Amino acid sequence: MTMSKKDPYSILGVSREADKAEIKKAYRSLAMKYHPDRNPGKESEDKFKEASEAADILLDEEKRRLYDRFGYEGLGQGGLGGGANPGDIFSEIFGDVFNDFFGGGSRSTRRRGTGRGKPGDDLEIGLSLPFELAALGGPHSFKIKRKKPCGTCEGSGLKKGSSQSVCEMCEGHGQVLRRQGFFTIQSVCPQCKGSGEIIKNPCPDCRGLGVQKEYSKIEVDIPAGIDEGQRMKLSGQGNAGQFGGPSGDLYILIDIQSHPFFRREEFDIYTVLPIKFSDAVLGGLFEMPTLHGKVEVNIPKGVQSGTRLRIKGKGVPVLGRSSIGDHYVEVQVETPTSLGVEERALFEKLASAESQETHPLRETFLNFLNSYDKE
Repeated sequence: MTMSKKDPYSILGVSREADKAEIKKAYRSLAMKYHPDRNPGKESEDKFKEASEAADILLDEEKRRLYDRFGYEGLGQGGLGGGANPGDIFSEIFGDVFNDFFGGGSRSTRRRGTGRGKPGDDLEIGLSLPFELAALGGPHSFKIKRKKPCGTCEGSGLKKGSSQSVCEMCEGHGQVLRRQGFFTIQSVCPQCKGSGEIIKNPCPDCRGLGVQKEYSKIEVDIPAGIDEGQRMKLSGQGNAGQFGGPSGDLYILIDIQSHPFFRREEFDIYTVLPIKFSDAVLGGLFEMPTLHGKVEVNIPKGVQSGTRLRIKGKGVPVLGRSSIGDHYVEVQVETPTSLGVEERALFEKLASAESQETHPLRETFLNFLNSYDKE
């Protein structure tokens, strides 16, 4: 004995005059209640199928017309289990909600492929700069290996005389559908990578990629005052995009070469000035190199080793400002390591004539030593 089938209006709990909005609302309520992922079990699965197939009948104008006139016999169904797939109905009715949560959708919501243009990757390199260039700035050039549009195919990736074809796997949509349980999942087409197009006759030089790696000369203006570890960005100087896509950016990590005489601390420069013993005693004017040219420095009489003198405004320009750091001169009295006969005689004569008053630091030390009674 064949069991009588339930009326689709009764299944959804709507009147025979219900419009599509009312039918969809009723279906959504039942689908969320009995969906197998939320409410596992044979009974829930049967009710979910029942509601889905009822909605399929009432939302299709032709099916609804036939059912209202002839019942299930007019639909040619021997039971409510035949007909549409419950997962398809669920995906179609829930529409954007399904897309938002699962990143998929029904076949009717798929768009055309996004085209083949792909942006190029960013690049980052380390760049070693001469000391003076980093301090004062100026033009600089260097070479890097990066992707550039293929010269043979002019970036199209196509063999000369050929053209791209619509992807057969996704039919140009750029996305494919696969069924997972009751859901239809939409994902990027693995064959065309979402472009909707494929290259059947690729360029022999770039193998259809549209880009090739080659060395390029990069010219850049180094800003005055840039420091170790800082990073510069050159927009559009990274890898070229594929098939007309925009190029990536180039990031330059700054390294500064050491200098044989200058030492930098932020925006100040330090230089050691070695002077003779006699110069330290007598003092005088001494020529000093700076980033901005030679200057004369006045060394006072009796200067001590380690004394630091300041030359204002001769240091490194402050990055992004109009001010400039200073240049500091550190005096270093150089003691002779070897003496001629005449020089030695003069120093011996000087030593016998020297008094404690001319060496106040030594006099203070000797006074302490004489009063120090510890063994």
